[in-house]
Amino acid sequence: MRIAVVDGQGGGIGKAIIERLRKNLGDKIEIIALGTNSLATSQMLKAGANYGATGENAIVFTSSKVDVITGTLGIIAANSMLGEVTPSMAKAISESDALKLLIPFQKCNIKVLGISEKPIASFLDELVEILKEMIEDEDNKKRL
Repeated sequence: MRIAVVDGQGGGIGKAIIERLRKNLGDKIEIIALGTNSLATSQMLKAGANYGATGENAIVFTSSKVDVITGTLGIIAANSMLGEVTPSMAKAISESDALKLLIPFQKCNIKVLGISEKPIASFLDELVEILKEMIEDEDNKKRL
């Protein structure tokens, strides 16, 4: 399973996502760090991503080549992250056939109704559980 983790600014949330995925899923997944800037990509690579790429073209190109895309809700909103997410990036991620597992992060100025505010760690736990189920389902299909 190929998972793209998209982050910008300092890469802190992307780093946290990758650390949690590596800890819980190990080498069952391939993680591609996609940073809106080189600092974010660098932080995510240090956290354990298999590969990393930076910038608009990397995000646009890779969005159609992965099974899952994860990051904050802002990665599908043009000009979020202080303008780091370009309209082309948001469009490519939104239109990708990949499953989008997005963390509702209030700093992107989007509030999803019905989602309770809770610590980022809770959302990361939920992300890991969803991916574990997907991997188990995929493994069961291979056995049949």
